[in-house]
Amino acid sequence: MPGRDDVSATTVVRDARGLLDEAGLRGAFLVRNLDSGAEIGFDADARYPSASLVKVPLAVAVLERIARGEIDPALPVDVAPGRITTPGPTGLSRFRHPARIAVDDLLYLSTSVSDSVAADALFDLVPPAAVAAELRRLRVDGIAVRHRAGDLADTPAERLGPDDAHLAHSLAIGAATPGQGHPVAQLDVTRANTGSARAYVDLLQALWRPSVIHPTTAARVRALMGDNLHRQRLAPDFTSDASRWSSKTGTLLHLRHEVGVVDHGDGQSYAVAALTASRVPAVAQPGSEATMAQVARSLHDHLRTGALPWWG
Repeated sequence: MPGRDDVSATTVVRDARGLLDEAGLRGAFLVRNLDSGAEIGFDADARYPSASLVKVPLAVAVLERIARGEIDPALPVDVAPGRITTPGPTGLSRFRHPARIAVDDLLYLSTSVSDSVAADALFDLVPPAAVAAELRRLRVDGIAVRHRAGDLADTPAERLGPDDAHLAHSLAIGAATPGQGHPVAQLDVTRANTGSARAYVDLLQALWRPSVIHPTTAARVRALMGDNLHRQRLAPDFTSDASRWSSKTGTLLHLRHEVGVVDHGDGQSYAVAALTASRVPAVAQPGSEATMAQVARSLHDHLRTGALPWWG
């Protein structure tokens, strides 16, 4: 016979799945109390293409090399302009002229602004295979880093143009195979940068609580995520005068992700991972993003009330 808390958790998860379905989403969610380890979620081990979430492990790998004295954070890097004119990309991606920028500032642009040109300048210093090796050294499992951030720009959406973006989204939604393969390489879990909700929560745990990650690395990544400029997704439901929301978003065609930590004024901290895929062929989906936040908040609130840990 399940206990009262188990029944309550079952209801929370069932309602969360229902909300996602009504919004045209499928997803993987996990919320964890970073001190007690209690957690609640669903499909937390399902792999999704990471999109721009990969910029968090990239920052960790670069900062670990800085901590070891292998990279000078003041090293100037010459960066070619992105010259991207389609809506979405930020920072150097939209520059029209070359720029010289220090490594430390590239970290800000890559992580807080989600600038893919800046990220690729960092990948030139620490290639994807080296980032993956750094994660293994740090005992962070479940995140695959296989390619540079700029590869994310080479999708049907960029080839078709903004007026036909819905066609690119229709392809992204309809062409997946049962084994999560896809003709669009960035959406194929065997070829893309990938991760699960659990893997990203594990990474957040290692960044927010003492771990083998160097303390200066962890502090810098926390600060960069705290300065995240993209606040339209989970932030409205987790930001208040009594809490701080630090996060990284990831968006690619029909994928909408966010992972972060809410630090409450009473000292409790909760890691949150929300990975979703939409079946609605539209670029702008503010309702979907509001639903993501509602689902994440409902799981967080259930855990924070002191219910028994449970996940489905």
